[in-house]
Amino acid sequence: MADAVTSQTIEDGGKNLIIKLTNISDGSGESAVAKIDVSALNSNPTTGVACSRVSIQRIWFSNVGMGFSLYWNATSNMFICQAPKDWSDTWDFSMGNEGKSGIPNNAGSGVNGDLLLTTNDHTSGDTYSVMIWAHKHY
Repeated sequence: MADAVTSQTIEDGGKNLIIKLTNISDGSGESAVAKIDVSALNSNPTTGVACSRVSIQRIWFSNVGMGFSLYWNATSNMFICQAPKDWSDTWDFSMGNEGKSGIPNNAGSGVNGDLLLTTNDHTSGDTYSVMIWAHKHY
């Protein structure tokens, strides 16, 4: 058996991407699962250029029993953040300095633009519910 996971795209527009992720664990968990695959996102509606990366603007989450970690996919995956088990919160990264906002994908060698998720401390019956708002870059 495997964890019961869902991924729902709420918006995949010219600038914004909003996704909803859920997991009801059977105890097996997830390890470096691509939750945002930039090659599958819509291209720029004006230029037709494919999306190459995203920057995370905001994360809403509710974890029961388990937590999760996010990584940028690269030759050596780059850690972004960890949402603790038994915790709910909203993290807003949209107010940057010098007109920049969000957590950029600066993963370095072998970067492909994808966002990965790994669960932590998962046991049977644990859950997470996550919404991620990201800006698309071309």
